[in-house]
Amino acid sequence: MNILTRLAGAIALSFGLTSGALAQYPDRAITIIVPFAAGGPTDIISRIIADPMSRILKQQVLVENATGAGGTVGVTRAKNAAPDGYTLLMGNLGTQAASVGLYPKLAYDPRTDFEPIINTAGTPMLVVAKKDLPVKDFKEFIAYVKANASKMNYGTGGIGATSHLTCLFLDSLLGAKPTHVPFRGSGPALNALLGGQVDYVCDQTVGVVPSIQGGQANGLVVAMPERLAVVPNVPTSKEQGLPEFQAVGWNALFAPKGTPKDIVMKVNAAVRAALDDEGTKKRLLDLGANLPTENERTPEWLAQHVSKEIDKWVPVIKKAGVTVSQ
Repeated sequence: MNILTRLAGAIALSFGLTSGALAQYPDRAITIIVPFAAGGPTDIISRIIADPMSRILKQQVLVENATGAGGTVGVTRAKNAAPDGYTLLMGNLGTQAASVGLYPKLAYDPRTDFEPIINTAGTPMLVVAKKDLPVKDFKEFIAYVKANASKMNYGTGGIGATSHLTCLFLDSLLGAKPTHVPFRGSGPALNALLGGQVDYVCDQTVGVVPSIQGGQANGLVVAMPERLAVVPNVPTSKEQGLPEFQAVGWNALFAPKGTPKDIVMKVNAAVRAALDDEGTKKRLLDLGANLPTENERTPEWLAQHVSKEIDKWVPVIKKAGVTVSQ
């Protein structure tokens, strides 16, 4: 009996589910909507977790990319899905918090239109430059941006995406306004960076670490108090003289409002088991992800976290004067 089989059995015992209840859900494939393009951090995390979830739940867990409007198109689609546990959403900082400040006519309320399931992985933010940008470190980058902001641009996963928020935060700290180039996800933004079409990105470790490790892009700084083991040569913002530049993205699973509690808790338990699987854990950690602690894996914690993040980021967005019409 392998570890995932044992964990599946533990799920049934821990929530007192009968064999009949287990047979009722799921009895067909489950779809996780990722509101960004393939290849970005939210997509990568979703696909890493979906594989062990499929084995634990004994039904295929599919990842479907639904892009547009900074992720809000896919989130709205998830909101309007049947609350039966077969359509889930992998939301993030941008879609479930920043969107409240960005979209005056947002089609959903992150605090009330979803059932929070579980926090899946946190991802420290990095500033990464194209190879031929004439700077050797973040200190030189700061000076270069201040002197050449009108000629520079940065790519993001779309207006309101975590990558956009981080670059917007950096803009405010530097007092500079380079041109923002939004894409339909961080994957396409990274491709534009590697192709030299944009000067830099502010993105999550999960998406950009392989390019830094492979020498395809220049990792300038990590917006964390400590260096990351996966890119140990990239200094922290504190080391580079901008200690207030701290940012961590997050990705979390949600269900449409009204999804039965027992289904929410069964999915929660399946994701917990997936995160505890050694192979899954290694894949996430190797990409620089931070895994949630035991206390951070409950629906209640996630609900509180969403509210706190809205309270934190909406004032930043309003101060920057950024709004988006839908």
